[in-house]
Amino acid sequence: MIALGGATGLILAAFQDNVTYFYGPSDLRAQTKTVGTRLIRLGGLVTPGSVHYDASGTIQFTVGDGKAEIPVLYRGILPDLFREGQGIIAEGRITDDGVFTAATILAKHDETYMPPEVAGALKRAGTWRGESHDKSMRPKQ
Repeated sequence: MIALGGATGLILAAFQDNVTYFYGPSDLRAQTKTVGTRLIRLGGLVTPGSVHYDASGTIQFTVGDGKAEIPVLYRGILPDLFREGQGIIAEGRITDDGVFTAATILAKHDETYMPPEVAGALKRAGTWRGESHDKSMRPKQ
């Protein structure tokens, strides 16, 4: 029984290390235990007018859900479909000063699709833009 309990504990610890949590900007602002160590996904809409490129190749922008905005830093090539006002998911870590450092940026794949995680975060924040996005998330028959 002791060996089974120990094995179960190790398995659960391994799962905890490999889980990537999803947060909207409002959700992330409310969390304090996510700083630095935990890999997380941040989803929301790229705030219009917030995208800035610097000479070193770093892109700075904010992601919001209508209630909160999180500044994001990303170094790399953005997806072709990345643009202001569109839904994205960024994977990375949040720093002590509240800046999200993204390792990966995922953008929506067409004009009508909204990632389910982003849609859920916008609904929780009360800034959902309509039911047309709900229909677009369903698989085509």
